[in-house]
Amino acid sequence: MDVVICGAGEVGRHSAEVLSANGHNITIIDQDPRKLAAIDQTMDVRLLEGSGAEASILRQGNVHKADLFIAATNIDEVNLLAASAAKGVGAGKTIARVHHSPYYDRKDLDYAYHLGINHLVCPEFETARAIAATIRSPAATAVENFATGKIQLKSLPVAKDAKAAGKSLVELKLDGARIAAVQREGTAFLPVASTTIQVGDVVTVIGEAKGFEKVQKLFGAEHARKRKVIIMGGSTQSVWLCREMHNRQTSVRLFVAREHRAQELSEKIDWVTVINADVIQTDVLREEHIEQADAFIASADAEETNILAAARAKTMGVANAICILQRGTYLHLLEHIGIDHSFSPRTSAVEQIVRLIEPGNVHGLGPLAQGLAEVFEVRVTKAAKEIASTPLAELKLPEQCLVAAIQREDEAFVPGAMNQFKYGDTAIVIAPAQQAKALKKLFGDG
Repeated sequence: MDVVICGAGEVGRHSAEVLSANGHNITIIDQDPRKLAAIDQTMDVRLLEGSGAEASILRQGNVHKADLFIAATNIDEVNLLAASAAKGVGAGKTIARVHHSPYYDRKDLDYAYHLGINHLVCPEFETARAIAATIRSPAATAVENFATGKIQLKSLPVAKDAKAAGKSLVELKLDGARIAAVQREGTAFLPVASTTIQVGDVVTVIGEAKGFEKVQKLFGAEHARKRKVIIMGGSTQSVWLCREMHNRQTSVRLFVAREHRAQELSEKIDWVTVINADVIQTDVLREEHIEQADAFIASADAEETNILAAARAKTMGVANAICILQRGTYLHLLEHIGIDHSFSPRTSAVEQIVRLIEPGNVHGLGPLAQGLAEVFEVRVTKAAKEIASTPLAELKLPEQCLVAAIQREDEAFVPGAMNQFKYGDTAIVIAPAQQAKALKKLFGDG
């Protein structure tokens, strides 16, 4: 595949490294000759000096013949313009990197659709999602980000006075929700219609967000304990982290050293407790009882500050110390100083790009309930001839497979037995990991 990358910064360079190693032909466009010279010393790729937003430069880079164009500079507006221009001159598929939510969340305008761009990639969002998965569970985070939060997945303990206790799945008749797994006395299993819910069970429920509160009440899970998360730093990444944890049974305290930025964020993300304090220079973490927090996330712009803060939080007793780094320079040090996890927006962005261009209609998103099953995302294309326009009840799905949610354009819902797939749908399927091959065959991958 012929790939043209606009931007020789961290994301552009790392994308080139990964895609080149996978056998793709790479061209990199950048206005800074020093960045191009540095790449020329380490990679066998074609280099072109100039602005990737100019059509004449794009044509010099053979973008009109490229299978893929990636706009990965540090400026959102340049990336949007470059990717749109690349599509205009004939690139097969275009991807633009953006940092800020107004371009990415599609609330006021779908910029990708409006500008003719195939995909937008946001490293900060992907990093926030990965961190949330570490704190909570990969399956829950993957599902909740499916269809922009319209579908949720939660593990709910069954209380003594729960209305669901003693009833089978058939009797419960959950509206807009499904029970995907049950944990009982330390053992997890996939339920069937006759499975009876017992007090003390932990049920994994997937359902439509608009009715999830009603479902929770059936299991007596109205007052589940909130996770306590402390974030350090007034960066764009911190804002994405706060957004990702909003309404996720998580209380967030954000420490920002600069007073002006702290005031700005207290108004911008008003569901978060924003505190104007420097966690390195003061004893504020001890005053805030860091040892009671579920996680501390160091998300300042300076990597050295993040390492120092995360290490300090760990020595003070936090359960989970997390550090955000752009470069890999310090990664070898983190394990030795007690930091539990590190994340790189650069790496997250490239992983997202690779997923977007990865062939196939079936992709694993994460494990469910102690590894009992896997959450798969499947695309319904014309390759799956037996799938479309057939009621789910009549489909010959692999054993123990559950179609948990369907996304159709801007709509997302938990399907009933008589719902049907349509071409263009994307779905969440929960199934044992060993059924991946059968799913791929059913959906046209095998």
